[in-house]
Amino acid sequence: MNVEPSIQAKLLQLAAVDAELTRIAHRRTVLPEQQEVARLEGERNKHKDAAVAVEIVLDDLDRDIRKLEGEIDAVRKREERDRGMLTAGSVGAKQLSEIQHELGSLERRRGVLEDELLEVMERREASASDHDHAGARLSKTEEELADAQRVRDEALADLDVAQGRCADDRSNLLGLFPAELLGVYDKQRAERGVGAALLQARKCGACRIELDRGEIARIAKTAPDVVVRCPECGAVLVRTKESGL
Repeated sequence: MNVEPSIQAKLLQLAAVDAELTRIAHRRTVLPEQQEVARLEGERNKHKDAAVAVEIVLDDLDRDIRKLEGEIDAVRKREERDRGMLTAGSVGAKQLSEIQHELGSLERRRGVLEDELLEVMERREASASDHDHAGARLSKTEEELADAQRVRDEALADLDVAQGRCADDRSNLLGLFPAELLGVYDKQRAERGVGAALLQARKCGACRIELDRGEIARIAKTAPDVVVRCPECGAVLVRTKESGL
């Protein structure tokens, strides 16, 4: 393939643009700002789970409190009824003794229930404090996440601008090359990552391997307009005064 040396040299510009596009694509996959967003999303989900777990505990404790309060109220009503019967003096001696015995049992039962209620209410107070703490941590993390997302979006926008600029540069360069040369370049780039490189100090700029003397001698004898490729990696080699020929 024969192509004017000045056109071959412009392959280096195209290769530089493509290398930058590759770097931009790679940066998208390892964007530190995105990693920070992912970390904070994990923190937010953890705090959400913690808050939900405490809410479940609070619901259970509220149910226990209502149950105990109901039982205490029932015992008190029973006590009031029995005291009312004693005050009325309308019961016989045997029934009086039974009512007095029942009142003693009811008072003890109410005492046990009230102790249980106090314990549950103390547990609920502690759980409510845990819930407030979890909510505060969740709110703080959500604020940090919103800031991180904003920074991430700005970084992505910068990459979009850089990618758009490179795409325009590439489009402007493509019209300079013969279709056959461009086909060779694109195929090589697809297979090995680099389509063309500078031959500098007898070393291929794509694979970084130094060519042996025999290969350098062969290339030195090749006409300037003949497209030369690296015998090791296949990249189009652009020859300049720096090539050491």
